[in-house]
Amino acid sequence: MAETAEAAAQHIQLKVKDQQGSEVQFKIKKSTPLRKLMDAYCSRLGLQASQVRFMVDGERIAADDTAEKLGLEDEDLIDVAMEQTGGNL
Repeated sequence: MAETAEAAAQHIQLKVKDQQGSEVQFKIKKSTPLRKLMDAYCSRLGLQASQVRFMVDGERIAADDTAEKLGLEDEDLIDVAMEQTGGNL
């Protein structure tokens, strides 16, 4: 039983929320690079990784960041925004 509690402590549930307010939940290890979560999110929604950016508290997440490194906790929210291109008149 102790193993299960230990394994649960290594995992974290994160919510990824887009600009329209829809959420997707992911369960990952705290030490897993967030690139895996980003790739899974993009493939689930049919997006290219270059089309979106992932942020926590307004700070962009790097692909090699981990939940541990960013101090994320269970049920924390990651925001997803579409990359803006152009804008030059």
